[in-house]
Amino acid sequence: MLGDFTVKKLSDKVAVEISKELFEKAEKFVKESGGEFKSVEELVEFVLKEVLEEEEGSGESVYSKEEEEEIKKRLRALGYL
Repeated sequence: MLGDFTVKKLSDKVAVEISKELFEKAEKFVKESGGEFKSVEELVEFVLKEVLEEEEGSGESVYSKEEEEEIKKRLRALGYL
């Protein structure tokens, strides 16, 4: 498990405190992602969304792997990823 964490509400977003070690690993992952993620916050939000969708049973993809890659390319070109 990830251990203790703290949540602080900031308008429509909240801040979650994680260990420095986990943050540094996430930061390294972001840097090595080739621009897929622009920040640790973006990575964390993506991972949590994916995990929670799987838990809800909605983890079944509506798109094929090829369609997902094309969507990601388009979102990257638009600056969303």
